[in-house]
Amino acid sequence: MYPAYVVDPIRQETIEIGLKELRTPEEVDAVIHELKTTGESALFLINSVCGCSAASARPGVALAMRHERRPHRFYSVFAGVDKEATARLRQYLAPHPPSSPSIALWRGDKLLHFIPRHEIEGHTAQHVANSLITIFDEYC
Repeated sequence: MYPAYVVDPIRQETIEIGLKELRTPEEVDAVIHELKTTGESALFLINSVCGCSAASARPGVALAMRHERRPHRFYSVFAGVDKEATARLRQYLAPHPPSSPSIALWRGDKLLHFIPRHEIEGHTAQHVANSLITIFDEYC
């Protein structure tokens, strides 16, 4: 487990950019059930302590959230920290293998798009944002 001095600033950054943290499997299930009921869209960031999450994933999501067309809701699970919540979300994202960081766009009862780590790592935050904006324009 990571120490609080590592985890807490990442949690704070995630909340500050506007993502709601899901910390338990029950919270993940409740959100997925609600999305199925409402038909709304949601972005899920599988967050991590790695450099590509700090340099590209979180900042890229923050930039994309400014776009006019975007999902109704934004959530995060924290891989390596909130392990059970992350595992539960990954069940819903099957058949995609575990990948941290990664980003998923969900609407209603369907996974619409998945961005794995290899499409985030080594790319700029603006590149990640542009990818998300393209996806938002298509699906939101």
